[in-house]
Amino acid sequence: MRPGLSEDLIARVLGAAPKYTLAELEEKFPPRELPEDAMVTRFAPSPTGYMHLGGLYSSLIDYKLAQQSGGIFLLRIEDTDTKREVKEAVDLIISSLNKFGIKNNNDEKYGPYYQSQRKDIYHSVAAELLRRGRAYPCFLTQEEMDEIRENQKSAGFATGIYGEFARDRDISAEDIIKHLDNGETPTIRLYSTGDPTKRIIFKDTVRGSISVPENNEDIVLIKSTDRLPTYHFAHLCDDHFMRVTHVVRGEEYFGTVALHIQMFRMMEWQLPKYIHTATLDKIDEETGTQRKLSKRKDPENNVAFFLQDGWPTDALVEYLGNILAPGYEEAKLKGAVKTFWDYELRPKKIPMSGGLFDMKKLEWWAKEYIGAMSVPDLVKSVTDWANEYGDEKQKMQVADSDYLTAVLAIERDNPKRVRKDFITWKQTLEIEEFFWDELFVPNTEYAYNKDVLNAFLSNFNIADDKDTWWNKIVAIAEKFGVKNGDVAMNLRVALSGRTNTPDLYSIMQVMGETRVINRVKNAI
Repeated sequence: MRPGLSEDLIARVLGAAPKYTLAELEEKFPPRELPEDAMVTRFAPSPTGYMHLGGLYSSLIDYKLAQQSGGIFLLRIEDTDTKREVKEAVDLIISSLNKFGIKNNNDEKYGPYYQSQRKDIYHSVAAELLRRGRAYPCFLTQEEMDEIRENQKSAGFATGIYGEFARDRDISAEDIIKHLDNGETPTIRLYSTGDPTKRIIFKDTVRGSISVPENNEDIVLIKSTDRLPTYHFAHLCDDHFMRVTHVVRGEEYFGTVALHIQMFRMMEWQLPKYIHTATLDKIDEETGTQRKLSKRKDPENNVAFFLQDGWPTDALVEYLGNILAPGYEEAKLKGAVKTFWDYELRPKKIPMSGGLFDMKKLEWWAKEYIGAMSVPDLVKSVTDWANEYGDEKQKMQVADSDYLTAVLAIERDNPKRVRKDFITWKQTLEIEEFFWDELFVPNTEYAYNKDVLNAFLSNFNIADDKDTWWNKIVAIAEKFGVKNGDVAMNLRVALSGRTNTPDLYSIMQVMGETRVINRVKNAI
């Protein structure tokens, strides 16, 4: 182990003396007072773009495990990558989570929850590592590092700053002072003592015992550009001082496990339990093979896709819950639980291979969810969506709440035979567009029987009950020698422009006398 730096030199290397000692940080962020088995989880996105479906999937696991164990779910914003940060991305992340019922338990005591505001914490821990000789200042320039990597590639070595390639690994205090006096700002690197020929065995909560090579790379802990921490170092400090017990992340992070374990052991801190989840996949339409959802190819990878199209957020939660808890659908169908939030998620049961995300299967969950809604709840959901995401015509459709309620109430009075053709709030309004004269598209291709339509108008009475109305349809059919269904189809197309609609009598009752008469006349 290299000798540690003096307090004065540590202050010069970091740009200022550290604000805290480790003991003060431990006192400032004490262990949480929670039940023994309570889980503290965190969703830690970077505000570098849109909220993707994999992030929602991961946060759903985080939130569910915390909720069912009496624990705490944290939202931590990893905003130390200032070059890639997207304005308003944080608001988008928070609002998206809230719309899916995922609310954090962030409390001031363990905050702040923006990594850019925790610089004093990171520098204080980095100072301790410098003090112990477990980290060192590195003055390699970008050009020098690029040259090292090119030479490593040419020689067939793994790329990175490690071992003999870590020029400043054993830099003396005198040389550090010379560089600082020259106006150079160092990065702070980990002084790794790992040996990749040896292996670390750790227990993944989902996958069991796993063996990985030790880490030997002297990764950057504190960047020279803005003196903010790297992803790895920030995780170490935040997971410890926020007292996170379980880290849920994608299987693509397996490559960093050895590094994270090494750093926790170096600090003599308790290692959180890791839950590495499988990717969310889909069947590629071109190749027919299963592949990971793509940011570039798949619009459904963006959570905004579901919000803007009006998918019921609860239905998406139900479907994702069924992917990560394979026994959930059966339990729900048997009536053992009502929603995913009532079902116990067992980490060991979370799938280890790619979960298949199927839009057709999601449609089924959405139809079932909407089919079970009360009419007032359906009206409210459609209205709320239209007012936030809809265009002018959709806002017009929801302006008259009474009329919209009557439209959406059709064929929902019999709980045993509720219509299940609604999938999204947007599609619901599209299906019902013909009820509004401004959106009605007459069917100009249909060959109307004008005699039948004229006969209907001659004795139409909006006050007729359904039996009386139907008897009149039968009488018209007998008079003109056609089938009852032919008369009904003429009326259906005249009123809706379509050959397939819900109950025709109910449609007429909702449209009202004037609208029915005008449309039939126009068809004639």
